[in-house]
Amino acid sequence: MAGGAGGGSARTHDIWNPSTGEVQAQVPLGDAALLDKAVEAAKKVQPEWAATNPQRRARVMFEFKRLVENEKQALAELLSSEHGKVVDDAHGDVQRGLEVIEYACGIPQALKGEYTQGAGPGIDVYSMRQPLGIGAGITPFNFPAMIPMWMFGMAVAVGNAFILKPSERDPSVPVRLAELFVEAGAPEGLLQVVHGDKEMVDAILDHQDIAAVSFVGSSDIAHYVYKRGVAAGKRVQAMGGAKNHGIVMPDADLDQVVNDLAGAAFGSAGERCMALPVVVPVGEDTATRLREKLIPAINALRVGVATDKDAHYGPVVTPEHKKRIEQWIDTAEKEGAEVVIDGRGFSLQGHEDGFFVGPTLLDHVTPKMESYQEEIFGPVLQIVRAKDFEEAVRLPSEHQYGNGVAIFTRNGHAAREFAHRVNVGMVGINVPIPVPVSYHSFGGWKRSGFGDTDQYGQEGLKFWTKAKKVTQRWPDGTADADNKDAFIIPTMG
Repeated sequence: MAGGAGGGSARTHDIWNPSTGEVQAQVPLGDAALLDKAVEAAKKVQPEWAATNPQRRARVMFEFKRLVENEKQALAELLSSEHGKVVDDAHGDVQRGLEVIEYACGIPQALKGEYTQGAGPGIDVYSMRQPLGIGAGITPFNFPAMIPMWMFGMAVAVGNAFILKPSERDPSVPVRLAELFVEAGAPEGLLQVVHGDKEMVDAILDHQDIAAVSFVGSSDIAHYVYKRGVAAGKRVQAMGGAKNHGIVMPDADLDQVVNDLAGAAFGSAGERCMALPVVVPVGEDTATRLREKLIPAINALRVGVATDKDAHYGPVVTPEHKKRIEQWIDTAEKEGAEVVIDGRGFSLQGHEDGFFVGPTLLDHVTPKMESYQEEIFGPVLQIVRAKDFEEAVRLPSEHQYGNGVAIFTRNGHAAREFAHRVNVGMVGINVPIPVPVSYHSFGGWKRSGFGDTDQYGQEGLKFWTKAKKVTQRWPDGTADADNKDAFIIPTMG
């Protein structure tokens, strides 16, 4: 089960090849009995792993990093075959996960506690961070390499065992990562993969021996995971959906903006929680100029199979998701949005059964439209026009999601004011996808994140550990103390 465990149930889930529209494999969906086996295996190895000194744990992380780097091309190709993102984009998926593994290689430094000598008469106070025991991760289909490594890299480095339940849509890369982790020197049972759907998720959330759960997915499910996990006494971080806005000020470099928008809105077929699906030009003149430049740029995008080196993006993950995206375009049109470029009914010659959606541009979208309020998660860019800077700040601030936002401007004061005031967790200034580097932390606000601790970095370290505080005194036995002092709460005054 170190590589992957999916038995214990007769139910299966199809794994598609999104480029061809064919079912290429099936994954067995596990149940609570399978999870029990995984937990028992984890309980056998976790105490010894936690007792291993941090430097030796770090050596395993270093070796895992080396193995993944050596196999990066194969992992990217495997990822693309199940997800549909182009291979170059899949390389980025693997690399951003590796950056967190790289941070975890420094765990001896990051894990150090605090010490105060002489906090009181003969009294020293120190703290240490200790592992929770067994952690679990429930990860989405859109980043099958990066997000698992975000979670298990930090959790295992600090001394926990970890059980990963990846998306049943593209589970092969997480399984291969777990195999490489054993090859790197981790004991069998320390990192395990279990496959499943809601039945397995509920089993993880209810299991008394799992101390913490990290989740990334849609907001409704994130809220469910958070409530059920906390009710079971667990520590939970649950990252949800997004509707990231890109504010375009009148002074912005529109050529650069259009280039950034094309990648941020349509890269990975828009299947990113940090995609930029809403652009907000400030002022009608800005909107007119931006639209004129966007149309030819979007029309020039090449949609292709995942292995097409010249493709800007590939298919979406499943036929159901393709249908859902096209239904959102239908909804927007019915709500009064102008369909400037229509990606519905897109067909790729020679791959007519693939799950392709053409790039779509919608203009005159308003905040009252359901298609604006909800996450589409596809290659659809919406233009929402703002009359001034105040409205541009208000739009993302009042939206139900608060994952990421970007502002494009040459005005330092406007950028500073925007970053300070906007009610969103991650802000980019002339950066369209502001995912923090591995030694900072990732996390959104409002319905984009439930729980008070972010992913990876020092926030991740805190999430996967508990702080123990020690106050110590070594009396010499000669003090002539009045024992009535023992009945008074001790102070340092």
